[in-house]
Amino acid sequence: MLVVMRHDATDEQVTRVVSAIEAMGFTARPMPGQQRTSIGLVGNDRRVDGSGIEAMAGVAEVIYVTRPYKQVSREWRADNTIVTIAPGVSFGGADVPIIAGPCSVEGEEQIVESARMVKAAGAAALRGGAFKPRSSPYSFQGLGKQGLEFLATARRETGLPIVTEALDEAGADLVAEYADCIQIGARNMQNYSLLKQVGRMKKPVLLKRGMAATIVDLLLSAEYILAEGNDQVILCERGIRGFDTLTRNLFDLSAIPLVQSLSHLPIVADPSHGTGLRDKVTPMGRAAIAAGADGLLVEVHPHPEQALSDGGQTLFPEQFAKLVLEAKAIAGAIGRTITPAPGAVRPPTRGKLALG
Repeated sequence: MLVVMRHDATDEQVTRVVSAIEAMGFTARPMPGQQRTSIGLVGNDRRVDGSGIEAMAGVAEVIYVTRPYKQVSREWRADNTIVTIAPGVSFGGADVPIIAGPCSVEGEEQIVESARMVKAAGAAALRGGAFKPRSSPYSFQGLGKQGLEFLATARRETGLPIVTEALDEAGADLVAEYADCIQIGARNMQNYSLLKQVGRMKKPVLLKRGMAATIVDLLLSAEYILAEGNDQVILCERGIRGFDTLTRNLFDLSAIPLVQSLSHLPIVADPSHGTGLRDKVTPMGRAAIAAGADGLLVEVHPHPEQALSDGGQTLFPEQFAKLVLEAKAIAGAIGRTITPAPGAVRPPTRGKLALG
């Protein structure tokens, strides 16, 4: 249930509604908006009689949220949620940040060189896995804490904020000490104890869609994080399993506008995992920007042929630089801007085109 207050409602009236909800045995979550305040009722798994609250002073209307994912839905919050992972790097608005870097942190020199290259090309944030969930137990599993320390060095050298993955609850605490945004990978999308843990951390979270997950599955996983009080969640389309053997995954571009119609949370696209093939990353990255993605997540390595993981889907630096230039042109055509790298000059603001 969502209580929408009148635009002229006083703070005292908002407080009285909050007290009335809490007296019913539920949690009230006030959400100030640009024009008016809404108050969400959480903790209920059934329809609540809101007739008494609807009659209270300052209340404009009571909306019954029909989606199984409540706080994630557009019914709960009409305005886009803007998730900021570092000063100047925000997702969900007109700006479109690009997160780039290698699949795995392989050493200090490698990750620092990668950070410098992707920043020079226009990336706004650095990705790189210190902990790697791999299909085979014999594959490279990451450098762990040392990898996080190397990421921190790369951030000091370049100013790029860090996005890196946590695999479990204990690891999430460690990752949170180093990362600007905690990534929950596709294999952990329904690791509910981990989702609850990052929900309690109040740190931005990038939640990837599972390899066989529906859109509703993804939104319900995000609901676990928001239910713990953390609404700083970025969703990520990274491809799902299909039946065609010529592609690693089926990159679901339709998920981008669909999620944006159902949820206020930003959604980014990962064309690297979405295709699994280097020569498909750039065209699908371009397509994701055109489809309205709130950001890109791209794998880039100074020497992809030497990468310890996912080298076949990793761009060479010059390929990434070309993708950024093309993304800027496409974003400009739809009234958006690719977020500049930290310290770079921001391009002039352009008005949004009227389409249709």
